[in-house]
Amino acid sequence: MKAGKNFIIWLVVIVLLSAVMNTLNDGAQRAGTSNMPFSDFMNEVEAKRVTDVTIAGASISGHMTDGKTFSSYAPYDPSMVETLRKNGVIVRAQPEDTSANTFWGIVISWFPMILLIGVWIYFMRQANSGNNKALSFGKSRARLIENTKKVTFADVAGCDESKQELEEIIDFLKEPSKFQRLGGKIPRGVLMVGPPGTGKTLLAKAVAGEANVPFFSISGSDFVEMFVGVGASRVRDMFQQAKKNAPCLLFIDEIDAVGRHRGAGLGGGNDEREQTLNQLLVEMDGFEDNQNVIVIAATNRPDVLDPALLRPGRFDRQVTVSNPDKKGREEILKVHVKKVPLAKDVNLSVIARGTPGFSGADLANLVNEAALLAARKNKRKVTSKDFDEAKDKVLMGNERKSMAMDDKEKELTAYHEAGHAICSLYTEESDPIHKATIIPRGRALGMVQQLPEKDQYSYSKTKMLSRLVICMGGRVAEELHLGADKITSGASSDIAAATNLARSMVTEWGMSDLLGPVLYAENSGEVFLGKSVTQNKNVSEETARLVDAEIKRLVTTAYDQAKQLLTEKKTEWETLSKALIEYETLTGEEIKDVIAGKPIDKSEESPVDEAHRTQSSIPEL
Repeated sequence: MKAGKNFIIWLVVIVLLSAVMNTLNDGAQRAGTSNMPFSDFMNEVEAKRVTDVTIAGASISGHMTDGKTFSSYAPYDPSMVETLRKNGVIVRAQPEDTSANTFWGIVISWFPMILLIGVWIYFMRQANSGNNKALSFGKSRARLIENTKKVTFADVAGCDESKQELEEIIDFLKEPSKFQRLGGKIPRGVLMVGPPGTGKTLLAKAVAGEANVPFFSISGSDFVEMFVGVGASRVRDMFQQAKKNAPCLLFIDEIDAVGRHRGAGLGGGNDEREQTLNQLLVEMDGFEDNQNVIVIAATNRPDVLDPALLRPGRFDRQVTVSNPDKKGREEILKVHVKKVPLAKDVNLSVIARGTPGFSGADLANLVNEAALLAARKNKRKVTSKDFDEAKDKVLMGNERKSMAMDDKEKELTAYHEAGHAICSLYTEESDPIHKATIIPRGRALGMVQQLPEKDQYSYSKTKMLSRLVICMGGRVAEELHLGADKITSGASSDIAAATNLARSMVTEWGMSDLLGPVLYAENSGEVFLGKSVTQNKNVSEETARLVDAEIKRLVTTAYDQAKQLLTEKKTEWETLSKALIEYETLTGEEIKDVIAGKPIDKSEESPVDEAHRTQSSIPEL
């Protein structure tokens, strides 16, 4: 194939060179030659100013007495040669030039057409080869994942219940006759639902690996194109490929890209996405009972899927893949640290307890960040301190070492964060403080980080009210320290968090005595900053005013409680503020020691840590 392409290229080059050379030769021959009308030519002959001529058919060329050359074209004239002889002109005769009829003449004359045909053949071959097939829009983009590195359930941890639900799928793929003999029908579609990063795609690969069957993978966005009908054609082709490789597993990731509720768009029934969804619904019903093809789809937005996708016979089985609990997080950490050399002080159980709410992807990122931090310090093993620093980086962001602030603003940040910490220590059902810092991380100038002692799945009203007080602690601390006229914009994120929490308490969780246990918020189906957007719909203006008044009441009440608390605990608050100015970062136990009047021991810090702490005491915020 490659040799043929090279031959064509060289042939084209030779033809081009020949054409150029012939053109140059013709130009050289015609340079200095003037075309002369036949009547003028005969007049020059009779005037004896022509010395010789060469006759080739009807073409005449020759020389004048002054050395100039000329050319002319003669009609049929039998007396022309006699006239030339009478006037002493030397006459030469040559056969007519037929070079235009030779092979190269034909090639040169047909060269533009040959070139166009060659270019057309080239683009046609390019269009039908490779992954981006220009003339095969309707072909499926599903990729066959080879089992060169087989993924099994041993590689998936933290979701035991989900694995148990999928074991039946594996048994059917391995031995379908066992179920068919008793008239049982395995679900044709399995929908895995869960937050991002919980391992839905990994679970699908593990099912294919355990069953040892072909695994086709495609994304929901691969179906949708700007051309109407392309998505439906790709769905048909995808299922044809799956049936040819049965028994097999077909995995559609992010199915919400194509499976959204119909009728919500502006395109109506002719919308490309809706046509693709219709074809997917038809193909799901088109399976025969012995086809042995199972479709697994994954999404983190099951609320936007069309009901027809979830009816029996399609994706009628839903497998929830949620964030792991403490035991699951520990098992996931064991999987990710297999290739990471750990120091003796690393306790995975402690790390798992300190990472509530982390998904499998978050834990993998945590292990990777810890390994990178240890590598930067030229360590041979990853220590517990590396994991602690990596957790701070994941939760709070990178330290902004290049950011500089004067001592006054640094003092204000310390008092602000100390206000949060004091409110957290002296309110009911508050989570323990993990760390307080005035070193800028991410977009925050400082932060008080709280970690629950155990996984929590529901929250009481008392805890929510305490959370409002903690949020208001920073703004109250600024007011008490600087005065009401000198408060800053540093509490903007706290005010936003408190307002959103109060709104959820009133409109979603029924925690308002005035409005009662009624839902006043509806999910708009949109996501902003990772959270579902809720809007107050179908409520009267009077109810909307009551909702706003209740939100304001909850926030202002929390503000008053935080003000009263910091006024009563002024001594502890100021002591903690000064300690934060001195040490910049304090753990939860160190905060308790500071308030109790105990000295803080920072002698265990490494020289690198001590140098960093000394440098960050310079106006760096």
